[in-house]
Amino acid sequence: MGVLESLRLKDKVSVVTGSGRGIGRSIAILFAQEGSKVAICSRTKSELDEVEETISRNGGACLSVVADVSNKKDVDDMVSRVLDQYGRIDILVNNAAVSPTHELLQISEEEWDQVIDTNLKSVYHCCKAVVPVMIGQKKGKIVNISSITGTMVSSPLVTHYSASKGGIMGFTLSLALELARYGINVNAISPGSIKTPGLERSWGPDTINQIANSIPLKRIGDPMDIAYAAKFLASEESNYITGQTIVVDGGVVILETKM
Repeated sequence: MGVLESLRLKDKVSVVTGSGRGIGRSIAILFAQEGSKVAICSRTKSELDEVEETISRNGGACLSVVADVSNKKDVDDMVSRVLDQYGRIDILVNNAAVSPTHELLQISEEEWDQVIDTNLKSVYHCCKAVVPVMIGQKKGKIVNISSITGTMVSSPLVTHYSASKGGIMGFTLSLALELARYGINVNAISPGSIKTPGLERSWGPDTINQIANSIPLKRIGDPMDIAYAAKFLASEESNYITGQTIVVDGGVVILETKM
């Protein structure tokens, strides 16, 4: 098989939110390697500059957009820029998220709103802006990044994060049914513990090692583990899959269900 024939996302146009670092960064870089023109988006320009440089250095096509996806105007402006640049949108990956940790009684209304708006309302904004484009194309792939936390297992100190990720799961199921008649696939990925900069800052190496030893596969996940799952759901290989969730957690959920 030739190099061009092996590209799973050749000539597709992707939008990846929260792609300045961590999981979103890995998804954007992998999608570009697989032949997609990628619109990357973050609130932090310096992060986007690094991702754009990496994609360009490897010969990929990239459009960088500074945007807060919890804000409708920013999302609408971002989608307009993508359409002006590339003329279509084939893939939307809703990845942007924040995950502060506090007990419920210490969570201010402002923090609650920030988490829900960034993690869940952003999915609504982005889908509402992109879905009409996909309906016109009679085709599209939407991949929502959820979490095993709040959907399959429990953790303390993250009631707002858990609520947002549980909301993404319900949103995914309902939207998959709405959009099936248009040939649009809507699926989700539920990561377990993934070694992102935020996780490393919050936990530290000792805690990370303890968590890794408790996981059946004996390691913390890498952002690329999620990126490969996203690539599958964004590719033609998943055309008969919709309303589903791929759990990428090293076996944590099956271990929990047996306890």
